[in-house]
Amino acid sequence: MKVTIKDIARLAEVSTATVSKVVNGKDEKISSATRMRVMAVIEESGYVPNRIASSMVTKKTKTLGLIIPDITNPFFPELARGVEDVANKEGYTLILCNSDNSLEKEDAYIDMLQEKMVDGIIFTASSSRTEISSALKRVKIPVITVDRDIDGLKSQKKIVVDNEEGAYEAVSYMVTRGYGKIYHISGPMTSKPAQQRYKGYLNALSDKGVLPPKDHLLSGDYSGEWGFEGVKRLLEKDADFDGIFCGNDLIALGAMKALHQKGVDVPGKVGIIGYDDIYMAQMVSPELTTVKQPNYEMGYQAGRVLIGMIQGAEKDIELENLKTHLVIRGTTR
Repeated sequence: MKVTIKDIARLAEVSTATVSKVVNGKDEKISSATRMRVMAVIEESGYVPNRIASSMVTKKTKTLGLIIPDITNPFFPELARGVEDVANKEGYTLILCNSDNSLEKEDAYIDMLQEKMVDGIIFTASSSRTEISSALKRVKIPVITVDRDIDGLKSQKKIVVDNEEGAYEAVSYMVTRGYGKIYHISGPMTSKPAQQRYKGYLNALSDKGVLPPKDHLLSGDYSGEWGFEGVKRLLEKDADFDGIFCGNDLIALGAMKALHQKGVDVPGKVGIIGYDDIYMAQMVSPELTTVKQPNYEMGYQAGRVLIGMIQGAEKDIELENLKTHLVIRGTTR
């Protein structure tokens, strides 16, 4: 037989309102002895609070939604862990949705999360999303965009890093290490991070007095397969290059594999720098020089800001300007 809040109140010899306050953490004015007695009865009886019923009163479900574009990309699980840690700390449940970089799945998840009455959404958009959709226009709850902000989404706050500066630092370093014919193998140029990293690449070459090679930009997706294919194209057309700045680490790992298969020495003949600093960057030989993004911190801060908005503390929230930094390893000389 299912235990109800009335049963707990009867056994603890308190009102149902007192039980409700204890369960929902709003028991500041309740004595320690009463709170401990209620919690003991709850533990002994195996009572599970009805969050749906509570939400009908409070208009809050203590649930957050997280939409990410590619769970197989090691960048996103660490970001999701940051969100989950702050959610658990604050007593929230997290619903994780993987969109597979599909705009249709993103919109379906946005609608589904609102149907589930989540209190807010953390959203990393597909790299192909260029404008706000009808589903996003219907959003009536707080939204935090992470890594990729969305033009026209009025309800959003954003957690991003300085991609342009990260790319600038990486390419400038390559030039100082003697690399002068640097290509850029990028993710899709519909993606804002890709656009920002490309701009940093160009600015670094310009400030160092280095001209980019002809047809220097190869844009594709954020996969190792694309990195492999990009290098294959360069080799097939006998491109003259001694450096590759990659749009992320997966691209860089694919590029390294292609060069290794052709017997091209890295970093002696060709230097490579990635972006993100995923855990696999240290698992290859030579270890990958890369731009470290604070992906866990991005997720944690997104969760912190979203919960603050839900709890009405939006005006008191200060957004941090998260920074990248270059991690120098073995793929640059």
